[in-house]
Amino acid sequence: MTAFMDQDFLLTTDVARKLYHEVAADLPVIDYHSHLQQGEIAERKTFRNIAELWLGGDHYKWRLMRTAGVPEEYCTGDRSDKEKFLAFCKVLPLAIGNPIYHWSHLELRRIFGIDLVINEKNAEAIWEQANAKLAGMDTWTFLEQAKVEIACTTDDPADDLLQHAEIAQSALKTRVLPAYRPDKAMRINNPGFEQYVARLSDVAGVKIDSFTSLIAALANRVEYFHARGGRISDHAIDIPLPTVAATADQLDGLFAKRMRGELLGDLEQAQYLRGLLEAIGGVYAKYDWTMCFHIGAMRNNNQRMLETLGPDTGFDSISDMTTSNGLVALLSALDSRKQLPKTMLFNLNPAMNEVLSTMIGNFQDGSVAGKVQFGPAWWFNDHKLGNLNQILAFGNHSVLGIFVGMVTDSRSFASYPRHDYFRRLVCRQLGEWVASGEYPEDYDALATIVRGICYENAKNYFKL
Repeated sequence: MTAFMDQDFLLTTDVARKLYHEVAADLPVIDYHSHLQQGEIAERKTFRNIAELWLGGDHYKWRLMRTAGVPEEYCTGDRSDKEKFLAFCKVLPLAIGNPIYHWSHLELRRIFGIDLVINEKNAEAIWEQANAKLAGMDTWTFLEQAKVEIACTTDDPADDLLQHAEIAQSALKTRVLPAYRPDKAMRINNPGFEQYVARLSDVAGVKIDSFTSLIAALANRVEYFHARGGRISDHAIDIPLPTVAATADQLDGLFAKRMRGELLGDLEQAQYLRGLLEAIGGVYAKYDWTMCFHIGAMRNNNQRMLETLGPDTGFDSISDMTTSNGLVALLSALDSRKQLPKTMLFNLNPAMNEVLSTMIGNFQDGSVAGKVQFGPAWWFNDHKLGNLNQILAFGNHSVLGIFVGMVTDSRSFASYPRHDYFRRLVCRQLGEWVASGEYPEDYDALATIVRGICYENAKNYFKL
């Protein structure tokens, strides 16, 4: 019987074990999409205890705890940090098969060197040992300990990025770069849109009185980000895009309608979003950026809890919306004008694996390996089966050796062991192919693939 999460965890063949231990394990990390806060890095934030590190803001764990019957007061409420931590440890053993079970143990071992099983019996000992280690750690410690070479944050176009400048001038070994996420400009019906436009106008120095001038302001901020190391944008596509683009006059009309205080209908929102993505995509191409689309989230579904706790608190799920026709139309329109930037497609609905892994082949042009990429398993897909299925779909329909690999997509500085989890699964799958006679036992070729997926491809693709 295999020991619980031993050194060969998830590695099912001799080839997998050799590839992981000799090639993948010690490679640096390029985390090209995360939600780490630049301010917490700049100020070298410390954590008062493991509960703040693990449970503060982690909607994955809150969701698990609620599902296991833990009252909200132990998740986001006013119970003490220790009470919250003990509640988590008590229910985690019930979550067999959940990636949080594996991630938590990997974090405990790799960050703190604690080999205890997380349960109610060991909770007190874990609390004491982890907190003793945390007393000498800060955000820099987590980045450098995990060998994070590059970490990209997620930043609004109107952000001044001044703390990024502080970080760049500091002694931190990790390069921390901004990534451009214009959600507030995209979500035209959200409350405060008019106020956001006014702020963006001031920051960009562009009078925004039309859709055209909105794009000019966003382009101005792309240039600003580019000068400060930004090379990646990120966009949430949570509604189906139309197959037919709105005209310039129609887009100006939609923008004017919203600025008058009127809300747009569903089709009008989709037309506006398609127009914005098409326009800003051309800007990204000019700067040789990568445009990332995160597709298929159904967000903030519990209205009562949204009003109580706010967004991003664990009440999201997978959408089964149909996006393929509108997405292809958008990519094709950009391609026809030779303005399609490098693009990554992340899907939340696993039923779209084959849709997107075949779609990327439509827009390769030989200018760069994998110009259009099928992104790694994301959010509700980021588990053992989800990662393996993404790898299989990529391999079945594309060239797996050019895949740019894993991201944390996380707000937690403790989440970097997820890269280790992913690397073990990559090596596992390659080893399975060799063991079944589907690929030769050519370690040079296999090592090239592993180094590429786990590190080198991202470095080359994003030009970081």
